[in-house]
Amino acid sequence: MIQIPGYVGKSVAVLGLGLSGLAAARAMMESDADVWAWDDNAGARAEAEAVGISVRDPGLANWRKMSALIMSPGIPHTHPSPHPIAKRAKDAGCPIIGDMELLMGSQPEAAYVGITGTNGKSTTTSLIAHILEKAGRTIQVGGNLGTPVLELLPMGDGGIYVLEMSSFQLDLTPSISCDFSVLLNISPDHLGRHGGMDEYVEAKKMMFRNQTADSTMIIGIDDDYSREVFKSLRADRLGRAIPISGVRALEKGVFAMDGILFDSLDGDLRPILDLADAPALPGAHNAQNAAAAYAVTRSAGLDWQEISDAVKTYPGLAHRQEHVEVIDGVAYINDSKATNADAAARALGCYEAICWIAGGQSKEGGIDPIAPYLNKVVHAFLIGEAQDAFAAVLADRVPVTKSDTLAKAVEQAHQRAQEEKSPGCVVLLSPACASFDQFDNFEQRGDVFKALVQGLPGQHGSADQHESQGGALR
Repeated sequence: MIQIPGYVGKSVAVLGLGLSGLAAARAMMESDADVWAWDDNAGARAEAEAVGISVRDPGLANWRKMSALIMSPGIPHTHPSPHPIAKRAKDAGCPIIGDMELLMGSQPEAAYVGITGTNGKSTTTSLIAHILEKAGRTIQVGGNLGTPVLELLPMGDGGIYVLEMSSFQLDLTPSISCDFSVLLNISPDHLGRHGGMDEYVEAKKMMFRNQTADSTMIIGIDDDYSREVFKSLRADRLGRAIPISGVRALEKGVFAMDGILFDSLDGDLRPILDLADAPALPGAHNAQNAAAAYAVTRSAGLDWQEISDAVKTYPGLAHRQEHVEVIDGVAYINDSKATNADAAARALGCYEAICWIAGGQSKEGGIDPIAPYLNKVVHAFLIGEAQDAFAAVLADRVPVTKSDTLAKAVEQAHQRAQEEKSPGCVVLLSPACASFDQFDNFEQRGDVFKALVQGLPGQHGSADQHESQGGALR
């Protein structure tokens, strides 16, 4: 666990006792701070007390004497309205920060790779970590990806922290300064939390607010918002701004076209990798993720060939177009991480005949990004709170069944897929929605899907069988 210097004997509040909040409270207690840990949920408070966390209501504290409020990123401190504790801290002039701020302040000698974007953060983070680890670099990987950053090991010079960073976390890290900063893409998401699209874009731009002349910035230019960010960073001429793309050629950058990854960083075009040799990275969106990982690791001094070799061995992540089973020639794909329409559209673009399971708790922006891929959908099976709204949009475009529950949707999609005569038919869970109406999180939703698939009748086989019948898990 990371030790936090400078807080000995000082009072700090920790608000939110999930994974990152518990880690922050433990780290501050081990650093001899006077900790006021709190969660609005009584069960969370009881669990914290059971493991020795000092639980006290910071609403009763003297905020003029508090040195910091350490907030879990899921708790609002601005929009749609600030949590009462956050308002007390702000009114008293107390710094409101997150665990990323504490990590970077306590481990200044290490190098940092920060990855943000609406979609693709987790894949890109884990891919960068995989490449660096294969190259023998000393790394720690965490953040929004899963492991709270204060539970990582301390590292000095030569160590590299590879951190997935949400817009919420960026908002709580005022001193952020990464050696390599990645912005993959921007599309509407979390708008209620940020106050609107302009504010959401500004939150993502916080990744670059403390850039120096030695910084390297990698920015996707496949959407209008990110392209404008790239133009402004290049115009600032502070640090090196590298464009990446999953669909178009770049004069000086890293890009993929027709399934081939290219390096033109120095102006000389070099083909790097046939992405067909990286089966865990299907689709143009993953081509952009691969371009980002290549740009980071090449800029960090790795040889192009060792990067290419490492990408080929990348195993992929759970819940991100995860191959579950092939049953009687039909592949079952778990893409539960697709919690918005843009992410689901990326998955739909990878397959040709899809029994699509979608729905859950609706998010901003509707499902317009999916429209170009509906010709690939054989049948849509809809679940959760969004099923009526989705059905209204989809009903005259694709066959629709309102399944209500995931269990029913899997059963019905399985039956429909076995009837389908199109080569390469897949059953794809790519919900385009949050999971909180029926599940604790997208991981639980994906795990339930996998368990349901594994219990389906039929001959369970391999991905090779699917491909031999005209399918492609890409």
